[in-house]
This record gives sequence, C-alpha cells and structure tokens, in this order.
Amino acid sequence: MKRIAILGSTGSIGKSTLNIVESFPDRFSVVSMAAGNNVELAFEQARRWRPQILSMANAEAANQVQDKLNKAGLGTAIETVHGSAGSVRVSTHPDADFVVSAIVGVAGLEATYQAVKAGMTVGLANKECLVAAGDLITAEARKQGKPLLPIDSEHNAIHQAMRGGRRNEVQRVWLTASGGPFLHTSASEFANITVEQALNHPTWKMGKRITIDSATLMNKGFEVIEACRLFDMPPSQVSVLVHPQSTIHSMVEFVDGSLLAQLSVTDMRLPILYALCYPDRIASDLRFPVEELRRLDFLPPDLDKFPCLRLAYQAVEAGGTKTIALNAADEVAVAAFLEGSIGFQDIPATIEAVVRETPARIPESIEEVLAVDNNARLRARDRIQCVSSRETAVLTPPALRPK
Repeated sequence: MKRIAILGSTGSIGKSTLNIVESFPDRFSVVSMAAGNNVELAFEQARRWRPQILSMANAEAANQVQDKLNKAGLGTAIETVHGSAGSVRVSTHPDADFVVSAIVGVAGLEATYQAVKAGMTVGLANKECLVAAGDLITAEARKQGKPLLPIDSEHNAIHQAMRGGRRNEVQRVWLTASGGPFLHTSASEFANITVEQALNHPTWKMGKRITIDSATLMNKGFEVIEACRLFDMPPSQVSVLVHPQSTIHSMVEFVDGSLLAQLSVTDMRLPILYALCYPDRIASDLRFPVEELRRLDFLPPDLDKFPCLRLAYQAVEAGGTKTIALNAADEVAVAAFLEGSIGFQDIPATIEAVVRETPARIPESIEEVLAVDNNARLRARDRIQCVSSRETAVLTPPALRPK
C-alpha cells in the first residue's frame, strides 16, 4: 500500500490523483492533503478520504473547513492547518511515502523542497518548482538518493522513452506542443485576442494559468527548462516541435539515430499512474485507439509569433535568477490578462522587461529564490500598472482626463 500526500488536491491533477486512488484502493491511500481556497471541495475530499492533515491556503478557509468537519463529527480525526507551513506539514508527513506536487506556481515550492529533503519520493506536476529552484531541488534529490518522477505528460513521456537506452546514449529530447488555440492565427490579430479565446485550448482541459501559458507557448518554455534540469541536459539538446494532434507526447533521440516516441490518450491519469507505480506498470483501462490513428503533423514553433518560448530558452541559458524572474513575471502577467488589465501581447512584453531588469546570480537557498521571486513580481506589477495607465489614457476622451 503506497501512502500519498497530495499538494493541490482540489486542482485538476489532485482530482485525477484521487480518481486513481479510488480505482486502485488496494494499492493507494491518502495520508495528507493541501488544498487552496475551495472550502466546499476540500471538505468533501476530506470527508471522503479522511486524511490525517488537511491544509488550506489561508486561516479563513481553514477555519471554515474546520467548522464543517466539526459538524460532520470529523473535527478530531482530521487536523486542519493552513499556509506555507501547513503545506510543508502535508508534504513531510511521516506516514507518507509518495508526494504528488501539484500546487500551481511557487506556492508549492517550499513544501516540495522540504519533501525532497525529508527523503520522500516526489511526483512533480508543478513545473514552476524546477523553473525557479531546479538546481537546488535536483541536487537535494541526488543527495537523498530518491527519484524525481515527472507527472507532466511531456516529461513523463521522456522518462518512459529513456528507459529504452542508457543515459549516455541520449542525443536529444523532443518536447511536443499542441500549438494552442492560436497556432493558425495571424500575428496581426494577436492584439485583439480575448480571454475567452485564449482559454479555449484545443486538446487539454487545464487550469486557467496553464491554459493561457499554453496559448503563449510559455508553458512549453517552462517545460524546456524543466527538461534541462530533470534530465541534466543543456538547452541545445532540448527541442520543441508543434504537434497539433497531441498524440505523441515526447520523443527521445539516441546517438545512433533511433527515436523512441511515447503515445497515449490525452488523460493525465496515465502519467500520474506511471509515477505512482514506478518502476512497475499495472493494468488500466486508459487505452489509446491505435486503429483510429490517421496522421501525425509536426512543424517548428514560430518564435516571432510566440516570443515566450524564445524568452524561456534565453533564461535557461543564463540560469539562476533569470528563470525565477521568468516564472514570477509570467504568473503576474497572466493574472493581469485574465483580469482584463493588459492585452495578450503585453504578457511577453512584461516578462521580457522583468527578466532583463533582474540582476543575474545563482541563489544558494530557497529563501533567496523566494526573495528574487518577490522582487520580480513587484517589477511586473509596476510595469503592468504603467501599461494599464497608458491604455486608460488612450481610451479616455481628452475632455475627461484629469488635469
């Protein structure tokens, strides 16, 4: 029986993980969970899975869940905590032996790092952890002698394909991208892209931030950085191909020219199951309809139309604080776009400015990483405020502008 701690239980990866646990009750159990602000869903999950500890994003949400648990007669059976410290308690619970890291953004960074430091096996669905602090996390994993198992479908595919040869036989890895909703949209139309259009992903059903990141191809940029750090490869050996069908999730090219590709259904339960069971495989009903396979299209990404991918390659080449700033600025810019404060093209412009303004250095602790992250967010918010003010001035008739 594998005992699981879930960071991000109310998100899409967390819910898929719980679906796997429900499908294989003889193999998996839930020991601890960290949720966000969704009080109703967190309470229902706690009532169903009876974790020993449940952490919420803040004290208010924790108190609301605690009240519901008390009324349900579960107040003494489930301990409710909150915040970053609560997430760390979830990820380092002494009864857990596998941690699913699925909190979006750097909010899950400290809990993930502490889980690795505590000697846990970690399944990573939070790519921002490796983007912001990959060198620190991978160094600690090597020190502990425990694997970091990717749950992202692309890196999970690479992990699977790499089992077909020795590490020193790998020449290159190929990450595939669906191209998002604007693959065939002219760059001249990008200024008018709406939030609703950007959230209409053609293949995957995901959270809002990752869906916008897929539309800008920043998500693929993060995956390039994650691949460099997970598999200890220079960015020159990590390539991206646009593959609209999303049938092949990634490929590994070996020194003799052989290519191993991983194909599967577009269902996150499969990479989660792979990570949970590694190094074994168990039977499931997640079948790919091979008989329906008709065509596979590939084309290079347009770095002029999607500059976020170019910015990611530049950041990982520089390393250190540059990738931290990249992630922080993107998170702030995407939030501003979703709120309607800036346009779609302002996302890469904000990121480029913040990364350029961030001094280059190599952080030596998680505290340093978080400090750089905070400074980058402040820079991003300042720039967004300036952009928003300029756009308001342009749209406001001269007679109504303040004098």
